[in-house]
Amino acid sequence: MILVDLNQVMISNLMAQIGSHKDVDVDENLLRHMILNALRGYKNKFSAEYGELVICCDSTNVWRKDVFPYYKAHRKSARDSSELDWHNLFNCLNKVRDELKEFFPYKFIMVDTAEADDVIGVLCHMHGKMLGDGDPIMILSGDKDFMQLQKFSNVRQWDPIRKRKLATNDPHKFLIEHILKGDRGDGIPNALSPGDVFVTGGRQKPVRQTFINKVIEEIQSGSFDYDSIEFRRNETLVDLYQTPTHISVEVAKQYENEPANRSGLFNYFIKNRLTNLMEHIGEF
Repeated sequence: MILVDLNQVMISNLMAQIGSHKDVDVDENLLRHMILNALRGYKNKFSAEYGELVICCDSTNVWRKDVFPYYKAHRKSARDSSELDWHNLFNCLNKVRDELKEFFPYKFIMVDTAEADDVIGVLCHMHGKMLGDGDPIMILSGDKDFMQLQKFSNVRQWDPIRKRKLATNDPHKFLIEHILKGDRGDGIPNALSPGDVFVTGGRQKPVRQTFINKVIEEIQSGSFDYDSIEFRRNETLVDLYQTPTHISVEVAKQYENEPANRSGLFNYFIKNRLTNLMEHIGEF
């Protein structure tokens, strides 16, 4: 299966259209064309080896904000101070997302309070193989968080923005390092710093490689004191094995649903004036 991090695909195409302009009116038709053409390209590139496309979507009110109120808190303030009309932009992106669910012959998964990260993580834990080959799985995302899922021998990752493979030789070590270092982009401090450090404008206590190596050794020997630092906080937020059970159950349920059939594609292309894509309609 080909697991598509849809939000990243859409945002990257949006940014490609906007460029350096901050007050531009987004052309919905052009954006739709770019997103669909990108999906067509991924299907052509990977489907022979990896099979069907699975569209993995973000929901709202994500569960991580319930366990950590500062999760991605800085993103809203950044949008509020931006000159871009993010309300209109999200309306446009959500419209294309909903069209994919209604008209396209792909499995489409969007679970209340879950992110695409959760959907991809659950499906890899469902279909990943620790040993042997298994059915191959390709994750289409530039988010390095997914490299932890390479603990499964049949999971690969491709960064569609930079057009490169993402790989790690030691997924277990990668995950521990990620937990200890946190994720500034998601508002998650490192495991030596308080939860509100980014909100208050404070400075994080440095996490040095010697400390990381010491923690890894203690975890391997069974002597590590998980309560000595904010390890559990970050583990809950970063480790994709920690996704709540009710979300995993719903992801599995939606994955079993039949995708939309192709019968409405032609009229959809006509209605949305996708003239340049019409000759490639069989590739969707």
